[in-house]
Amino acid sequence: MIANRIHRLGFLLLAGLGVSTMPVVSQAAELRVIAPNAVKHAVEDVVEPWARQNGVKLNFTWTGSEAIGRRVLEGEVFDVVITTDRGIDALLKAGKIAVHTKMPFARSAVAVGVGPGIAKPDISTVEGLKAAIRNAKTIAISSGASGRYLEQLFEQLGVANEIKSKLRQPPSGAQIGELLARGDAELGFQQVTELIGAEGFQYVGPLPSEVQNYTVWAAGLHWTGVMYSQMSEIDLSTELVKQLTKPASDAVLRKTGLDPVRNP
Repeated sequence: MIANRIHRLGFLLLAGLGVSTMPVVSQAAELRVIAPNAVKHAVEDVVEPWARQNGVKLNFTWTGSEAIGRRVLEGEVFDVVITTDRGIDALLKAGKIAVHTKMPFARSAVAVGVGPGIAKPDISTVEGLKAAIRNAKTIAISSGASGRYLEQLFEQLGVANEIKSKLRQPPSGAQIGELLARGDAELGFQQVTELIGAEGFQYVGPLPSEVQNYTVWAAGLHWTGVMYSQMSEIDLSTELVKQLTKPASDAVLRKTGLDPVRNP
């Protein structure tokens, strides 16, 4: 067991240095991946063709970034964890992500949507955004990264107290577009990736550049998964993460509303 763990640590060092350790897969492997809804379409479009080509079964758990951190900290085990850059850092600090495996791959902006039949507001300026916030009867924000930022932004714009009774904030992982479509909110804010493919509601656009906020998304290997998986599965987990950072994936990321980023 100790020898196997030393082997794994050696592998991680090689992976961190960019040395390929990709094995030949002789039988179907299964990788457990937990990831946020905000990057669902991008991750699926990038890694599923690779998985089919390599005979890998992907077992995805899709939820919100807050829920991802909580579930991993509480002991759930996955092979690959995808969440916010800050979330990965927190899990690294807690010993839940293997060192040298963190890879940032994209960033997303905050966007606005409105319910069906609601006139689209002009949010091209900060003043227009403030007017839209004040005029809306109900406002939905997420419990994730964008929601935390919007709570700060409402304070910055001087409308926080004024709109407190109008706010709707569903649990982590909820889709704001679904609230808009059901009529549970007139105005909604979430990651652009979660609103851009509007169905049942109307996509308005991103926040004005002066108050825009970007969330960086990153991936890493779960420490427990690394220590107790077969080496072939660890190699495949690393290769899956690398798919998200390859230049060939940039067009797919942009199509879903993400901006590619590279590991600094």
